[in-house]
Amino acid sequence: MLAMLTATPAAAPAEARTVSAAPATRVAAAAVPTPAPRGWQWPLQPRPPVVRPFDAPEQLWSAGHRGVDLAGPPGAPVRSPAAGIVVFVGVVVDRPVLTIAHADGLRTSLEPVVASAHRGDHVAAGQVVGRLAHGASHCSPASCLHWGVRLGEDYVDPLSLVLDRRPSILLPFSPAAARS
Repeated sequence: MLAMLTATPAAAPAEARTVSAAPATRVAAAAVPTPAPRGWQWPLQPRPPVVRPFDAPEQLWSAGHRGVDLAGPPGAPVRSPAAGIVVFVGVVVDRPVLTIAHADGLRTSLEPVVASAHRGDHVAAGQVVGRLAHGASHCSPASCLHWGVRLGEDYVDPLSLVLDRRPSILLPFSPAAARS
């Protein structure tokens, strides 16, 4: 699991310097839908199909899916979903992983990614940081990008960063507004 990563670059912001290994995974669940933060975008372009959505476990230690899987062909460019600093590039278990710390305290992990960016690099939103690796994916035999996002030790749904999930609200008809 990604919880065993540690990354300590000298140039990283304070909130990105330590990724602690927690015995239990915490998952954040938003009670009220909020608009997508400005500046976030899909790490694969064009907008990819979601193969497996975020699935918060009922208990901290329960099974769940602490990210989303996005369909993509091997070799597809993987982009930074928001501006930040690359804080980890390496292999976790059997998959190449790239992690980016963002100024808002969120931390993105992308796997399996053959990185072109290096630890300590400042990256812009939409900048190519690597390529989707072939194999080593839990979507095998198909390929997919696993996109995880954490705020501190809490996992959050990455789709909440790129989709506006506020409910639609119908307003009463106004003849004056209809004329303008």
